Amino acid sequence: MKVGLFSQYKGLRKELYILFIGRIMTNMGAMIWPMFTLILNRKLGLNATVIAACMVIFSLVNLPVSLIGGKLADKLNKKNIIVVCDLVSIASFIYCAIVPVTITSIAIFAVASLFQTIEWPSYDALVADFSTSKDRERAYSLSYLGTNLGLVLSPTLAGFLFENHLNLAFLINGISIALSTILIFFRIRDVHRETDDSPASGYEADLDSKVSALSYIGHSRVVLLFIIAAALSNGVYSMYSYLMPLDMGITYAERGSVLFGSMSSTNCIVVVTCTALITRLFRKIRESGKMLIGEGLILAGYLLFLLFIRQPIMCFVAITVFTFGEIFNTLSSSPFLTRRIPASHRGRIIAVMNVVCGLSSSAIQLAVGWIYDKAGSPTAWTTVIGIGVAEILIVAVMAAFDRKDYPGLQSRNAQ
Repeated sequence: MKVGLFSQYKGLRKELYILFIGRIMTNMGAMIWPMFTLILNRKLGLNATVIAACMVIFSLVNLPVSLIGGKLADKLNKKNIIVVCDLVSIASFIYCAIVPVTITSIAIFAVASLFQTIEWPSYDALVADFSTSKDRERAYSLSYLGTNLGLVLSPTLAGFLFENHLNLAFLINGISIALSTILIFFRIRDVHRETDDSPASGYEADLDSKVSALSYIGHSRVVLLFIIAAALSNGVYSMYSYLMPLDMGITYAERGSVLFGSMSSTNCIVVVTCTALITRLFRKIRESGKMLIGEGLILAGYLLFLLFIRQPIMCFVAITVFTFGEIFNTLSSSPFLTRRIPASHRGRIIAVMNVVCGLSSSAIQLAVGWIYDKAGSPTAWTTVIGIGVAEILIVAVMAAFDRKDYPGLQSRNAQ
């Protein structure tokens, strides 16, 4: 069975396997950012208000940086962008590993994170460049699997290193990225886009460079609706790490953090063990259908959590259902978008979408947080579910427009 599941990834371009291994290596060392709040609080003694201000400032700086990364991805060699950004990150992490934890070292860590943001549109666009339209879902599924394989152990290792060996965590982070960078630099030689002569590939034809990403989005109702739906979906998804831990803390007191940590590990395990299976079983369902299934499962997971929060076993059932929804959304979103936008503008459009999603997530968190404080958890969750239902309706409208605007992509053979 395992051979059958993973054999579906055969036949892809070799560069995609290199990116897959590189993503595993990079994320095996991704243990600093999840501890960022704890570092600011317990290592530097900052209070909650100052920490919140730091997070807001970082998020605001991250927005234009993401747009810069998208523009660079469309103008320059994507592989070189990844390598250069990684070199800056590696140097930053090694510096943080050899000096005491101070405001200065944390600022340098933040710089490293910004360079990781710059490279992300290039990384994402390369997955599309190295795959044909019909192979796009398998390519992104492989990339998603690599990301989560790397993340399986890093949070646990970070917890062990935090108190007395935080510098070692910085060093591991730097070494992991270095291994990934060496692999990409020496093994990815050919960066040309995969030749695709299928009728469906016509929608990815290059546009005049003078056409801006915003102009293209404004003239494509399907892409515009997709970005709006993605923004709402991102805000709903963010409740996993926002409302869920709040409720777990209130319900289970000191046990709450342990239970939520176990739920987070369950999320990662389900992603690793079920991504290939879901990719295989649901390969004939169109992307918009997968989006509807995904959002429906995420909302179902939230409902189970809300109704049965006092039963720990049901909390794990809820996070499992939620994770199935996450997998469906991930397998459908990037393939859907990249099949419907010009290859010459992928980096910029992906960057614009990331910025919109980031702003939406922040706005929804602020609104839901205010409702949570004023009216309580059930009302806050009702608001979240309402936003999720609105997103499902937008996806349904988008799917109807998609059938008219992109007829060449409606055949299952095209996808």
